[in-house]
Amino acid sequence: MVPILFGRALQDPYQGFAVYTVRSGDTLSSIAQQFYGDPDRFRTIFQANRNVLDEPDEIFPGQELRIPQ
Repeated sequence: MVPILFGRALQDPYQGFAVYTVRSGDTLSSIAQQFYGDPDRFRTIFQANRNVLDEPDEIFPGQELRIPQ
């Protein structure tokens, strides 16, 4: 028998991330500029959201994205 441990990571999947709701006109580059001061860091956001994004230039208003802190 293997014991199952429940840690904070299982209860809070956004630990270490901010949650951002995409607005009309947003791009990953503009979100990266807002959070990091560098639009070229859009890849960081894209990689953190591969579960909901297929392409970095296809985001839609209302999507919730994790922004690594």
